[in-house]
Amino acid sequence: MRPVTALPKPDFETSRPIPEPQPAVLDVEIVIPVYNEERVLATSVYRLYDFLSSRLPFSWRITIADNASTDRTPLVACALAAELGRVSAIRLEQKGRGRALRASWSGSRARVVAYMDVDLSTDLRGLLPLIAPLLSGHSEIAIGSRLAPGARITRGAKREFISRSYNRILRSALRARFTDAQCGFKAVRTDVLPELLDVVRDDGWFFDTELLILAQCRGMRIYEVPVDWADDPDSRVDIVSTALADLRGVARLALAAPIARFLAIGIASTLAYALLFVALAGLLGAAVASALGLAITAVANTAANRRLTFGIRGRQRLARQHLAGCVVFLIALALTNAALDVLHLLVAHPSRLLEAAVLVVASLAATVARYVVLARWIFRAPRAPTRPGPATT
Repeated sequence: MRPVTALPKPDFETSRPIPEPQPAVLDVEIVIPVYNEERVLATSVYRLYDFLSSRLPFSWRITIADNASTDRTPLVACALAAELGRVSAIRLEQKGRGRALRASWSGSRARVVAYMDVDLSTDLRGLLPLIAPLLSGHSEIAIGSRLAPGARITRGAKREFISRSYNRILRSALRARFTDAQCGFKAVRTDVLPELLDVVRDDGWFFDTELLILAQCRGMRIYEVPVDWADDPDSRVDIVSTALADLRGVARLALAAPIARFLAIGIASTLAYALLFVALAGLLGAAVASALGLAITAVANTAANRRLTFGIRGRQRLARQHLAGCVVFLIALALTNAALDVLHLLVAHPSRLLEAAVLVVASLAATVARYVVLARWIFRAPRAPTRPGPATT
């Protein structure tokens, strides 16, 4: 290992060492987030520096992002930045890998920003396939995947089980279409980065997952690179606490999703409909009470979904959307009345509670159909004009 001279601790927030001459436009900035990594930091940076110098045909820079280390990591980072021309260092006084990446990436002037774990568990030969699709404009984000076909990994059964389980949860709860959210080997085009960093809330380990989910929701293309990866036996990651924090993040995103808001509005509408039916059936009869209850709740449901689920405000297309909502109401009315007729055929004199229960079930079935119609027809965003360039998925 090359010798590292310990320098006085600098003001990392406001100063960077003077680098060797750089091109006007930097292609890639690679961030290494670190916390108490004094033992491996120098070795890893030297290894990465030598690899980039000999193998990467683009202009590049390495940034060491220290997030509140309490050992000699800041001094080692400072010494490396002073010795190596294309290495810089920043320091944050709060922990969090996501916080370190946010601070480093948001201030980058490179065309592409990337990050990798300090242990360099991922084979560096995967770096060029990672960044090339971004520099070419093919994709907005690229990720290394330990679970994609062609990946070769070495790790224990416990980590393998946790990783596969977590990514399965993402596919089930958040409809993720990528295979590996937590591999520490990712890159993003800086022209799309601001709109993502503005909405990503997590500053810890869930930062990666949230960034990818939000990018997918915005129609950005996520390119996956199968990687060779070897587990670091000296990893500082607390698996249990990290897993729990990630699950809380998954729950937060799931509850914030449009489908969750729609379901909440649907449940409230169904309960309101049941109460109106019970209150009016004795006065107006079951069929009239059902129609009136559905009419009232359908109008309220359409207005609530318009604003809360699909984020539409203002009066543009308001009449057309409510008219379409009336069509959905008629479909729901036909479904619920049919359910009520079937009940009366089976039971001569059903109780009000039984009628209400049957109508609630029918109304829930209509709710599912309503969401599909609302999303695909009534509140569908206007089709954007075709732009040149790669298609997104």
